[in-house]
Amino acid sequence: MTYDFQAKNNSGFAAGSLKRSNFSPRTLFNTAMTWVAFICGALALIPLLAVLSYVTIQGFKRLNLSAFTELPPPPLVPGGGFGNAIIGTLITVGIGALISVPIGIFAAIYLTEFSSGKLARWIRFATNILSGIPSIIAGVFAYGIVVVTTGTFSAVAGGAALAVLMLPIIVRTTDEALQLVSKDLRQAAFGLGATNYQTVLGVVLPAALPAIITGVTLAIARASGETAPLLFTALFSQFWPNNIMAPTPSLAVLVFNFAIVPFKNQQELAWAASLILIFMVLITSIIARLATRRKAYR
Repeated sequence: MTYDFQAKNNSGFAAGSLKRSNFSPRTLFNTAMTWVAFICGALALIPLLAVLSYVTIQGFKRLNLSAFTELPPPPLVPGGGFGNAIIGTLITVGIGALISVPIGIFAAIYLTEFSSGKLARWIRFATNILSGIPSIIAGVFAYGIVVVTTGTFSAVAGGAALAVLMLPIIVRTTDEALQLVSKDLRQAAFGLGATNYQTVLGVVLPAALPAIITGVTLAIARASGETAPLLFTALFSQFWPNNIMAPTPSLAVLVFNFAIVPFKNQQELAWAASLILIFMVLITSIIARLATRRKAYR
């Protein structure tokens, strides 16, 4: 059997030779598309880098110890900080996580392990719709359910609004994580005599735990930067939070309030609070990244 190496081709190699041609149509097209992809990737990073650099430059000038330990200052008064807003943000997001994390994880377990096909499809469809609603709608909902019922703005109301936003993220990520667990692990557990509940708690959940932690941290990162829901629920306070059933400060609302005033000292504080919010999101993203690197079963 003989081969004709002299045939014309467009594979990137010269006819009759195994040496790659840098000027063949396929090689030129591949090079051009590689550069196009590189340029598009660089363009996608420009807005992120621009925002990060500008907020860092503006906010770092105002960062000092007093910014973390003092209360927001009145107009034209030097000094002050946003220590109460940091604590209020942690309280509000913590309440939202306490509400949404258990519900979201158990709902995903039901969808993956115990529900019928038709019911699971409807629940997943409803979860996808919930993940797409504007955050301000979640705030109006929590206002009507919690604020009107209790008669006061509070951290509990803010946490309820954030829980509505966090819930679909947790459900979807946990659902997908559980579906990715190999069926061989389930069958091995059943073969050893484990019940369905024992298999889920002892085998499936540990295997999916890194991805579940990723979904929870991403949901927390989104909730930490939300402003509209808190305007309807937690409102704001110039004092240290000491009651979860009272108006509670938060970094996002502080940035909103101080960014639109004409007073220079409060505008600078808003930039510093924006930088802290970015750091909080960065930390949660790092935690999510580290969680995905750990594998429960190898």
